[in-house]
Amino acid sequence: MKSIGITGGVGSGKSELLSHIRDKYRCKIILSDLLAKELQGKGKPCYGPLVTLLGTEILDENGNIRKDKMAERIFSDEALLTKVNEIIHPVVVKAIVDDMNESKKSGCFDFFFVEAALLIETGFDKICDELWYIYTNENVRRERLKASRGYSDEKINGIIASQLPEETFRKYCKVVIDNSGNLTDSKKQVDEILEAYLCQT
Repeated sequence: MKSIGITGGVGSGKSELLSHIRDKYRCKIILSDLLAKELQGKGKPCYGPLVTLLGTEILDENGNIRKDKMAERIFSDEALLTKVNEIIHPVVVKAIVDDMNESKKSGCFDFFFVEAALLIETGFDKICDELWYIYTNENVRRERLKASRGYSDEKINGIIASQLPEETFRKYCKVVIDNSGNLTDSKKQVDEILEAYLCQT
Protein backbone atom coordinates (compact mmCIF):
# COMPACT_ATOMS: atom_id res chain seq x y z
CA MET A 1 0.00 0.00 0.00
CA LYS A 2 1.39 3.38 -1.02
CA SER A 3 0.52 6.38 1.13
CA ILE A 4 0.06 9.68 -0.71
CA GLY A 5 -0.58 13.14 0.67
CA ILE A 6 -2.67 15.46 -1.52
CA THR A 7 -2.36 19.21 -1.15
CA GLY A 8 -2.78 22.44 -3.09
CA GLY A 9 -4.17 25.92 -2.80
CA VAL A 10 -7.83 26.73 -2.21
CA GLY A 11 -9.89 26.24 -5.37
CA SER A 12 -7.36 23.89 -6.98
CA GLY A 13 -9.95 21.13 -7.47
CA LYS A 14 -8.63 18.50 -5.04
CA SER A 15 -12.12 17.23 -4.21
CA GLU A 16 -13.02 16.41 -7.82
CA LEU A 17 -9.81 14.46 -8.37
CA LEU A 18 -10.18 12.57 -5.09
CA SER A 19 -13.73 11.65 -6.05
CA HIS A 20 -12.37 10.15 -9.28
CA ILE A 21 -9.69 8.24 -7.35
CA ARG A 22 -12.25 6.95 -4.83
CA ASP A 23 -14.46 5.60 -7.64
CA LYS A 24 -11.67 3.91 -9.59
CA TYR A 25 -9.10 2.50 -7.16
CA ARG A 26 -8.88 0.30 -4.07
CA CYS A 27 -8.05 3.11 -1.71
CA LYS A 28 -8.73 4.77 1.62
CA ILE A 29 -9.12 8.55 1.55
CA ILE A 30 -8.88 10.72 4.65
CA LEU A 31 -10.06 14.34 4.46
CA SER A 32 -8.23 15.99 7.34
CA ASP A 33 -10.71 18.87 7.75
CA LEU A 34 -13.60 16.45 8.25
CA LEU A 35 -11.52 14.32 10.59
CA ALA A 36 -10.54 17.39 12.64
CA LYS A 37 -14.21 18.36 12.95
CA GLU A 38 -15.10 14.83 14.06
CA LEU A 39 -12.35 14.87 16.70
CA GLN A 40 -13.85 18.07 18.16
CA GLY A 41 -17.16 16.35 18.90
CA LYS A 42 -18.39 15.67 22.44
CA GLY A 43 -16.38 12.88 24.03
CA LYS A 44 -13.64 13.14 21.40
CA PRO A 45 -9.99 14.01 22.23
CA CYS A 46 -10.04 17.69 21.17
CA TYR A 47 -13.35 18.64 22.77
CA GLY A 48 -12.31 19.14 26.40
CA PRO A 49 -9.04 21.00 25.74
CA LEU A 50 -10.77 23.37 23.26
CA VAL A 51 -13.62 24.20 25.65
CA THR A 52 -11.12 24.75 28.46
CA LEU A 53 -9.08 27.09 26.25
CA LEU A 54 -11.89 29.01 24.53
CA GLY A 55 -14.72 28.87 27.08
CA THR A 56 -18.27 27.53 27.01
CA GLU A 57 -19.43 30.43 24.83
CA ILE A 58 -18.24 28.44 21.77
CA LEU A 59 -20.88 25.77 22.49
CA ASP A 60 -24.42 25.51 21.14
CA GLU A 61 -27.46 24.64 23.28
CA ASN A 62 -26.62 20.92 23.02
CA GLY A 63 -23.03 21.41 24.16
CA ASN A 64 -21.48 20.94 20.72
CA ILE A 65 -18.68 23.18 19.51
CA ARG A 66 -19.89 25.75 16.98
CA LYS A 67 -17.28 26.35 14.30
CA ASP A 68 -18.43 29.95 13.74
CA LYS A 69 -18.20 30.76 17.45
CA MET A 70 -14.76 29.20 17.65
CA ALA A 71 -13.65 31.23 14.63
CA GLU A 72 -14.91 34.44 16.31
CA ARG A 73 -12.81 33.71 19.40
CA ILE A 74 -9.58 33.13 17.50
CA PHE A 75 -10.10 35.71 14.74
CA SER A 76 -7.09 38.07 14.60
CA ASP A 77 -5.59 36.49 17.73
CA GLU A 78 -2.45 34.73 16.51
CA ALA A 79 -1.47 33.45 19.95
CA LEU A 80 -4.88 31.84 20.51
CA LEU A 81 -4.90 30.35 17.01
CA THR A 82 -1.49 28.79 17.70
CA LYS A 83 -2.82 27.22 20.90
CA VAL A 84 -5.88 25.85 19.07
CA ASN A 85 -3.65 24.34 16.38
CA GLU A 86 -1.41 22.83 19.07
CA ILE A 87 -4.48 21.02 20.41
CA ILE A 88 -5.96 19.88 17.10
CA HIS A 89 -3.04 19.07 14.79
CA PRO A 90 -1.23 16.42 16.89
CA VAL A 91 -4.51 14.57 17.53
CA VAL A 92 -5.42 14.62 13.82
CA VAL A 93 -1.95 13.45 12.79
CA LYS A 94 -2.03 10.57 15.29
CA ALA A 95 -5.50 9.49 14.11
CA ILE A 96 -4.32 9.50 10.47
CA VAL A 97 -1.13 7.57 11.24
CA ASP A 98 -3.09 4.98 13.24
CA ASP A 99 -5.61 4.61 10.39
CA MET A 100 -2.78 4.34 7.85
CA ASN A 101 -1.12 1.55 9.84
CA GLU A 102 -4.40 -0.35 10.25
CA SER A 103 -5.20 0.02 6.55
CA LYS A 104 -1.78 -1.31 5.62
CA LYS A 105 -2.20 -4.33 7.91
CA SER A 106 -5.64 -5.08 6.45
CA GLY A 107 -4.27 -5.61 2.93
CA CYS A 108 -7.53 -4.19 1.55
CA PHE A 109 -6.09 -1.11 -0.16
CA ASP A 110 -3.55 -0.30 -2.85
CA PHE A 111 -3.44 3.38 -1.90
CA PHE A 112 -3.99 5.51 1.18
CA PHE A 113 -4.65 9.20 0.47
CA VAL A 114 -4.55 12.06 2.95
CA GLU A 115 -5.95 15.43 1.84
CA ALA A 116 -4.98 18.45 3.90
CA ALA A 117 -4.39 22.15 3.31
CA LEU A 118 -1.57 22.11 5.91
CA LEU A 119 0.01 18.85 4.75
CA ILE A 120 3.51 20.28 4.48
CA GLU A 121 3.30 22.41 7.62
CA THR A 122 2.28 19.41 9.73
CA GLY A 123 5.11 17.18 8.49
CA PHE A 124 3.29 14.75 6.24
CA ASP A 125 6.27 14.69 3.90
CA LYS A 126 7.85 12.48 6.59
CA ILE A 127 4.70 10.39 7.20
CA CYS A 128 3.48 9.64 3.66
CA ASP A 129 5.50 7.84 0.99
CA GLU A 130 5.11 10.94 -1.19
CA LEU A 131 3.16 14.18 -1.57
CA TRP A 132 1.17 15.35 -4.60
CA TYR A 133 0.57 19.00 -5.44
CA ILE A 134 -2.66 19.79 -7.29
CA TYR A 135 -1.64 22.89 -9.22
CA THR A 136 -4.17 25.28 -10.73
CA ASN A 137 -3.23 28.73 -11.96
CA GLU A 138 -4.49 31.55 -9.80
CA ASN A 139 -6.96 33.05 -12.27
CA VAL A 140 -8.75 29.71 -12.65
CA ARG A 141 -8.83 29.23 -8.86
CA ARG A 142 -10.35 32.70 -8.42
CA GLU A 143 -13.06 32.01 -10.97
CA ARG A 144 -13.90 28.66 -9.37
CA LEU A 145 -14.16 30.17 -5.89
CA LYS A 146 -16.43 32.95 -7.11
CA ALA A 147 -18.67 30.53 -9.03
CA SER A 148 -18.84 27.66 -6.52
CA ARG A 149 -18.63 29.47 -3.16
CA GLY A 150 -19.58 33.05 -3.97
CA TYR A 151 -16.35 34.42 -2.49
CA SER A 152 -15.45 38.07 -2.97
CA ASP A 153 -12.07 39.17 -4.36
CA GLU A 154 -11.15 40.44 -0.91
CA LYS A 155 -11.87 37.08 0.74
CA ILE A 156 -9.97 35.20 -1.98
CA ASN A 157 -6.99 37.55 -1.59
CA GLY A 158 -6.89 36.86 2.14
CA ILE A 159 -7.05 33.09 1.74
CA ILE A 160 -4.39 32.97 -0.98
CA ALA A 161 -2.09 35.24 1.02
CA SER A 162 -2.33 32.89 4.02
CA GLN A 163 -1.33 29.79 2.04
CA LEU A 164 2.10 28.53 1.06
CA PRO A 165 3.64 29.89 -2.15
CA GLU A 166 3.71 27.69 -5.24
CA GLU A 167 7.48 27.12 -5.05
CA THR A 168 7.12 25.57 -1.57
CA PHE A 169 4.45 23.15 -2.76
CA ARG A 170 6.66 22.16 -5.69
CA LYS A 171 9.71 21.73 -3.44
CA TYR A 172 8.02 19.20 -1.14
CA CYS A 173 5.78 17.35 -3.62
CA LYS A 174 7.09 14.53 -5.77
CA VAL A 175 4.14 14.71 -8.18
CA VAL A 176 2.51 17.81 -9.67
CA ILE A 177 -0.94 17.42 -11.29
CA ASP A 178 -1.89 20.39 -13.48
CA ASN A 179 -5.62 20.93 -12.94
CA SER A 180 -5.83 24.32 -14.65
CA GLY A 181 -7.68 23.04 -17.70
CA ASN A 182 -10.00 20.19 -18.59
CA LEU A 183 -10.88 17.84 -15.70
CA THR A 184 -10.64 14.87 -18.07
CA ASP A 185 -6.99 15.74 -18.74
CA SER A 186 -6.32 16.01 -15.00
CA LYS A 187 -7.89 12.60 -14.37
CA LYS A 188 -5.71 11.15 -17.13
CA GLN A 189 -2.58 12.50 -15.39
CA VAL A 190 -3.68 10.85 -12.14
CA ASP A 191 -4.51 7.54 -13.86
CA GLU A 192 -1.16 7.34 -15.64
CA ILE A 193 0.71 7.66 -12.34
CA LEU A 194 -1.49 5.32 -10.28
CA GLU A 195 -1.64 2.66 -13.01
CA ALA A 196 2.16 2.76 -13.24
CA TYR A 197 2.37 2.23 -9.47
CA LEU A 198 0.02 -0.73 -9.69
CA CYS A 199 2.18 -2.31 -12.39
CA GLN A 200 5.18 -2.09 -10.05
CA THR A 201 3.52 -4.13 -7.30
